[in-house]
Amino acid sequence: MLGAAGKISSATNVGIEVFLADEMLQVWVIHHLQLIGEAARAVSAPLRERYPEVPWGQIIALRNILVHEYFGLNLRQVFETTKQDLPDLERQLRRIKAELSD
Repeated sequence: MLGAAGKISSATNVGIEVFLADEMLQVWVIHHLQLIGEAARAVSAPLRERYPEVPWGQIIALRNILVHEYFGLNLRQVFETTKQDLPDLERQLRRIKAELSD
């Protein structure tokens, strides 16, 4: 999850207009968001309960939307998610990784 989030963050250091004009970038970002959702789904229930501040359910739900509503996606909303929600998720995942490594 952390690897995919980092890749998205580095690739979306562009403006919304660049993102909307670049179909390959859109597909690439959506793919990595799907990977994050798949990985979140695989996280054990005890680990999810240990870190309730992570919006596990929302992450999994986003994956489902990205997969099943692909042609109806609001690309502006996808971009905003990467800018507004992904940084917090990255911080949370780094903290979890550090705590689990200790």
